[in-house]
Amino acid sequence: MQASSAIAPAALALDAHAPGALRKALSRAEARRKWRAFALTLPLLVFLLLTLLVPIAALLQRGVENPEVANTLPATIEALHGWDRHEAPGPAAYAALMKDLARLPDSSDAGALARRLNSEVPGARSMVMGAFRALPMQGTPESIRDQLLGKDARWGEAPFWRAIAKNGARWTPDYLLASVDLQRDALGQVERMPEEQRAFGGILLRTFHISFVVTLFCLLLGYPLAWWLASLPARQANVLMILVLVPFWTSILVRVAAWIVLLQSEGLVNRGLMGLGLIEQPLALLFNRTGVVIAMVHILLPFMVLPLYSVMKSVPPTYLRAAVSLGSSPIAAFFRVYVPQTYPGVGAGALLVFILAIGYYVTPALLGGADDQMLSYYIARYTNVEVNWGMACALGALLLAATLLLYGVYRRIGKAELSLG
Repeated sequence: MQASSAIAPAALALDAHAPGALRKALSRAEARRKWRAFALTLPLLVFLLLTLLVPIAALLQRGVENPEVANTLPATIEALHGWDRHEAPGPAAYAALMKDLARLPDSSDAGALARRLNSEVPGARSMVMGAFRALPMQGTPESIRDQLLGKDARWGEAPFWRAIAKNGARWTPDYLLASVDLQRDALGQVERMPEEQRAFGGILLRTFHISFVVTLFCLLLGYPLAWWLASLPARQANVLMILVLVPFWTSILVRVAAWIVLLQSEGLVNRGLMGLGLIEQPLALLFNRTGVVIAMVHILLPFMVLPLYSVMKSVPPTYLRAAVSLGSSPIAAFFRVYVPQTYPGVGAGALLVFILAIGYYVTPALLGGADDQMLSYYIARYTNVEVNWGMACALGALLLAATLLLYGVYRRIGKAELSLG
């Protein structure tokens, strides 16, 4: 009896400690599982970091970076420190400018400086390259100033020197300001650009307008198509879904070229309409807004159908039958019972199509006119033609900000719907 009474407390103590030990073992197993899952996804995270986040960070950095003047003309910037920016600077600034130009390794660096200053003051390219070709200039600062003014009298005007002084810092908001039709004046104050120079505000509104119209037509066409596919038996729906996905397997350039053939004055569309007697003269369907919208709707329609179809397949058909059996008409039951349950698909499809549309470049460039080009066209122009990486990256950052804003609005609306539900 004494032995059994001594064992009983020990057993109770073991039983008391058992739940704690079990919890520790379970927590260690859960931690190992999480680390194993993280290790499996780590290569994907590294890939996304190197291919997505790093380029975006470089784009944002280049949109506010201004190295051409700061790296090329350090002595000139120092000489202009404290200058009132109203009249041309003193002889020391001229001497410092020629000293900086003489230190440049070759003409490519002078060309980069000339392009940057020419974007601020028209004619600066010829001034800088003329001064670079006139090297070397010897003598006192006064004589160097006289020699430079003898080469080009525009060196005696203040606007060029103000451009150097304004861009003396390595970081600048000028590109981002210009992307929304703002600028800094000679004293560094932010102001609106002159009306004849405002361009990007209208281009951004045009981009949003075209994207909204394309999204609306995709929704009007994609919703009944997705509803029809969701109501079919699985075998038939899978076969027809292949037809919806066919555009994914065809190059965008091929599809745009096909629309050029179809929409031209002697194309199949105009011939068919004239053959049916609906029109007497060919319609202008090419190189205008109509052609751009038609082609973009055709290309982006699958991106609307797929989210709608996935949501509609999850809606039980018994809901509609129950609403009708309770006295509702089929049309009222469809709009009051079925459609609200497809709102997540509508939101996801509309967001996806709109975000893809605002970044379109090839289709408007080939099918649109001068007034139909979207923001991406000007990003490509500044990259390939103007070689103005700062402006191109600023416009890209503007497009990125618009995309993130739209996504944030969509998330907020989605959370509000969930809370109400």
